[in-house]
Amino acid sequence: MTQANSPSDQEESVREEPSAEKEPSTEKEPPAGKVAGTWHITDMEVWDEDYFNMETQAYIRVEEGGTGDFQFGLVTGSIDGHVEEVGTDPRFTFTWEGRGEMDPMSGGGWLRPIGDNQAEGMIKIHRGDRSQFQARRVS
Repeated sequence: MTQANSPSDQEESVREEPSAEKEPSTEKEPPAGKVAGTWHITDMEVWDEDYFNMETQAYIRVEEGGTGDFQFGLVTGSIDGHVEEVGTDPRFTFTWEGRGEMDPMSGGGWLRPIGDNQAEGMIKIHRGDRSQFQARRVS
């Protein structure tokens, strides 16, 4: 008499052999990649310069480890992100949490270098506004 295969026997029969793993790269790019540094925000799609430079020069600062902070107008926050490939261009994608006019806020965004010390990006407030921006590296 033949015994029916148990579910675990069937699972084992469809499992594939693991493929040979590639050697890990020794030249791993840091989470912030080429965007690490301080960037002054020079233009924003949604807010005018009088607002985004209201309290201080609007900026986004990215540390090598992928964390950082930003401020534009009355919105401030801390960021946490990493470099990802979008098409052929790498960009730093991040989430953030902070405050806007003293109210808790959070959101996400990205920053991508587009030339010598220039970058473009987008910042989004969770369930709120979203704005493209232009920035210039200052350090």
